[in-house]
Amino acid sequence: MHRTLITSDTLSAHLSDPNWVIVDCRSSLADLDYGRRVYTESHLPGAVYANLEKDLSSPVIPGQTGRHPLPDIAALAAKFAAWGIGEGVQVVAYDDRSGGIAARLWWLLRWLGHEAVAVLDGGWQGWIGQELPTTAAIPVPTPRNFQPKPHPEMLVDVEQVEAIRGDDHYKLVDSREQIRYEGKHEPIDPVAGHIPGAVNLPFANHVGSDGRLTSPESIRNQWLNVLGETPPEQTVVYCGSGVTACFNLLTMEHAGLEGAKLYPGSWSEWIADPARPVGKAG
Repeated sequence: MHRTLITSDTLSAHLSDPNWVIVDCRSSLADLDYGRRVYTESHLPGAVYANLEKDLSSPVIPGQTGRHPLPDIAALAAKFAAWGIGEGVQVVAYDDRSGGIAARLWWLLRWLGHEAVAVLDGGWQGWIGQELPTTAAIPVPTPRNFQPKPHPEMLVDVEQVEAIRGDDHYKLVDSREQIRYEGKHEPIDPVAGHIPGAVNLPFANHVGSDGRLTSPESIRNQWLNVLGETPPEQTVVYCGSGVTACFNLLTMEHAGLEGAKLYPGSWSEWIADPARPVGKAG
């Protein structure tokens, strides 16, 4: 079973395995049609397509939710079943952002109790770089029975974040790039800054120049420098909308630091209430 990362070589050896499901998670916040368009043009053989906005998120409720609320469990389970995901199936998710979007699917499956899911290390670019096969053929998956077994302990809500953000026994980690965390530049959300009390570890810090994750030892050291004495179980991770924070959670698990929680609403939900405080650097 592969539970965090998988290499292109390993995946290519299982392209015809009926007990493996590949999911293309390519997406762009700047172009909502991008993912479907590039998937239609070319994708890994047998891969189904997951749309970040429609499949991996629920509709936004203005003034209440963040930009990518968690999907309804029943609806999500039905999608997984339609894609051919069920007990004993190995799932592999990929994107073209070093795993930053694919990790959302990874976390959602783990949240609903499916352990056999991994992100393709190096993603689309790594696959193409090795001249491995692609296709434009759209697969017709064989549906399976997906029984969701939710793990509510894997996430926290906004009230819990408010309660722990000033608690020295917990660590709240912002996964966005430093310039956004500091409030010096905000290209997406209407308010710049971070949740007061949060520290910063950008998810991209774990990606090497080749688009693959750095070593587990390097990742672990980065996390320990941020967490100090705080155990993973008392760590809460967020980002702009609960997507790339999942990548940070993936890196923690890959480095042997299991048990951290996701704040799915993240920054975009936090600022939906103007009464909530905003932190900025300096």
